[in-house]
Amino acid sequence: MGHSSTRAALIYLHATQGRDQAIAKALGQTLKTAAGTKIEN
Repeated sequence: MGHSSTRAALIYLHATQGRDQAIAKALGQTLKTAAGTKIEN
């Protein structure tokens, strides 16, 4: 990964995993909202 230490890589990995969970939660909520919306053509 190019980090100077394994510890630095793990810190960034942990931060990324938390962000992935936040994005997934927001996307899921958006999809639930959209599923309840009637789309007219």
